[in-house]
Amino acid sequence: MAGNTLGEIFKITTFGESHGNAMGAVIDGCPAGLELSVTDIENELKRRRPSSQYGSRDEKDMPEILSGVFEGKTLGSPIAIIVRNTNQNSGDYDELKNIYRPGHADFTYDAKYGFRDHRGGGRSSGRETLSRVAAGAVAKIFLALHGIKIRAWVSLFADFDFPSIGEENFDLDEVEKNFMRIPCKINESIKQKFEKISEEGDSAGGNISCLVTGAPAGIGEPVFDKLDARLASSILSIGACKGIEFGAGFAVCSMKGSDNNDKPCGEGFKFATNNCGGILGGISTGQDIFFKAAFKPTPSISKKQNAFDKDGKIKEISIKGRHDICIVPRAVPVVEAMTALALADFLLLSRCSRI
Repeated sequence: MAGNTLGEIFKITTFGESHGNAMGAVIDGCPAGLELSVTDIENELKRRRPSSQYGSRDEKDMPEILSGVFEGKTLGSPIAIIVRNTNQNSGDYDELKNIYRPGHADFTYDAKYGFRDHRGGGRSSGRETLSRVAAGAVAKIFLALHGIKIRAWVSLFADFDFPSIGEENFDLDEVEKNFMRIPCKINESIKQKFEKISEEGDSAGGNISCLVTGAPAGIGEPVFDKLDARLASSILSIGACKGIEFGAGFAVCSMKGSDNNDKPCGEGFKFATNNCGGILGGISTGQDIFFKAAFKPTPSISKKQNAFDKDGKIKEISIKGRHDICIVPRAVPVVEAMTALALADFLLLSRCSRI
């Protein structure tokens, strides 16, 4: 199976299946001397775990650093991180062994490999993202040394649209204080919506917004490896992600050039707007990098639905097991991790750009 490695210099390879013995990542190319502890990784993994209020599979996700770190600092050699699976209930999937679950990669994996791990989706499971978050924790620490910070939040859930940057009720400090990871105080109507969807045995999708501050101008490789192209590839590689837009996004379709072009505002390369999302020609402008990513509803639902079996016959199914009503809040740290991994790699690549 190809496609498990990301990056040119800051390179990661992830491994493991949802119901296997363990998940993990190997990071190669991380500079030596970076202060790193198990706690740094554990703190990020805790953010990816399900909410105690609306949760699914209850894994503690305790990371182990197997190599690449000595006396609290990276050695420059490959960093191997492993998280053992301890709470998998594989029996929940016995009835689905010969069924292609709607909205999942069951059929496509069978079409490609002729064989698949039906227990929770194996490699295509959302649990695979813990490897990304573990590796992303290291990238975040590296970026922080250069003043680069990444913050993501839920900007839309079902039919609820939340405040945007600059609006009166927008407050990033609220994101980690509520189970929905929204940038404002949560209200009863949102909780009721969650409960209603749960009672119906259904699920919901939403948007995640991501803001990168402190990125200098000049990051990105033009033509085939543009910064926005790599970020898009990284974010779209998250299983449930179905779309991404930078800056003003698809709204530029109805703009004039005079409106879309970001206008200078004072000296020192300040701009009145950021319609480009901090990237021009595939290279960072020094403005904040901003994008939104769309996530589909969790495909595993208990509500009865039709599905194909391996013989192409239609069966009525109800998926058992422990699944999220909405995957979007848990995807927030995953979006941050994938952004950090792409930026860490490009930051190192930028050092090769000139004498």
